[in-house]
Amino acid sequence: METVNSSLEEIFENEWYLVRYSGETPEIAFNAAMYYLTRSRQGPGITLEEEQVELLRSAAVDRYTEIIVRDLIHENHNTSVYRGLSRSIINYHRFHAFCQRQDMSILAVKNKAAQALQLFIERELQETDENARPSIIDCSYQELAGYAEELGLVFNNNLAAIAARCPAVQSNETA
Repeated sequence: METVNSSLEEIFENEWYLVRYSGETPEIAFNAAMYYLTRSRQGPGITLEEEQVELLRSAAVDRYTEIIVRDLIHENHNTSVYRGLSRSIINYHRFHAFCQRQDMSILAVKNKAAQALQLFIERELQETDENARPSIIDCSYQELAGYAEELGLVFNNNLAAIAARCPAVQSNETA
């Protein structure tokens, strides 16, 4: 019996790992893990305890946090992991929808994203002023202002400066 339990623990840990390090699609990985563990003919067909479901949810939230904040860290803009502010906005909306479906709070991630966006904007304004380089902001001012509002940020004195650095048209990416 111990072999069966340790085997099930290993299967669960593998699924947790897949959710936690799922790339750009934590919710899909979460749903796939839930399906595999509980209903798939190829899976173990187990009944998950609430604690196990919560571990999988937390893994998805942790991954969402990483991919949302990753694109709000200004230093990342010259790296291969950086996807831009527009991707952070998309991932935040996906995260928000996931939390609504799972009846979870968004507050901790919202606060982290708000702090990161504030620092990003400050750094972008400073660097574009000092270095006269083109802005790396890849979303319209309306998209950026809407995101900031969702996160509880107000641009105050930087309003015109930020607007001038945003592309004139809205991003077409919705996926």
